[in-house]
Amino acid sequence: MDQPTVGILHPGSMGAAVAACAAANASEVLWCEAGRSTASAGRAAEFSLTPVAALPALLERSDIVISLCPPAAAEDLARDVAGHRFDGVYVEANAISPQRTQRIAALLEPDATVVDGGVVGSPPIRGKTPTLYLSGPVAAVARIEALFASTAVVTRTLGTEVGKASALKLSYASYQKTSRVLVALAVGMAREHGVDQELIEVASRRTDSYLAEPEYVAKAAARAWRWGPELEETADTLAAAGLPPELLRAAASTLARWYDVKDDSELTLTDALDRLAQP
Repeated sequence: MDQPTVGILHPGSMGAAVAACAAANASEVLWCEAGRSTASAGRAAEFSLTPVAALPALLERSDIVISLCPPAAAEDLARDVAGHRFDGVYVEANAISPQRTQRIAALLEPDATVVDGGVVGSPPIRGKTPTLYLSGPVAAVARIEALFASTAVVTRTLGTEVGKASALKLSYASYQKTSRVLVALAVGMAREHGVDQELIEVASRRTDSYLAEPEYVAKAAARAWRWGPELEETADTLAAAGLPPELLRAAASTLARWYDVKDDSELTLTDALDRLAQP
């Protein structure tokens, strides 16, 4: 099979790194400059992605489009793509509910073939090997598996039903991200009473406890602008399944206190806890 041309929407920290892996088995990886930030442009340049001026040009040239953007933008982005009658394979790889994924598939079909994707893990740089879970039509899923063959992105197929990959992603996120939020609350409460070091000492006896990694709270704070909407999506998924969504909504509300420190790599644990206590 000829190497496909791939379009990435858009080159964020995850999207740019995933696109760079796809480049190993693609003839070219494109990104759209229109409306993107200087940070996006910098990441695209770092990973040697090919710029195009506008979305129509990217869609016209791409055989496969991968959507990796903030959850809140996923549906509008798909609507824009559908408006241009894209007829290739569209990988909906955002952290959104199965219901939204299915709505996006309905927007894009029958012109495009939609593959549901869910990335679990960190961006594939510096030895990290995230897993891209896939579900959807067999032939289209096989093309995505081939696209990432022998790269740092490991693919796993969950079946033919669009929505399965999204469900797995949000099921994992409901534990992983909420656990990080609970660490922040636990350490913050202990600090208020002067026992935070003792709490960490207790937790360090259990190496599988997030409480043994309080330094990660600052990273969680810097990522809150993405994690909050993702937990809202997870809460919607729980509610649709007849399960109580309140814990996830509360965790999202907690993360909202950190929205003003978006991607702040200099944030310390003390800064993050201060902002949590005094938003």
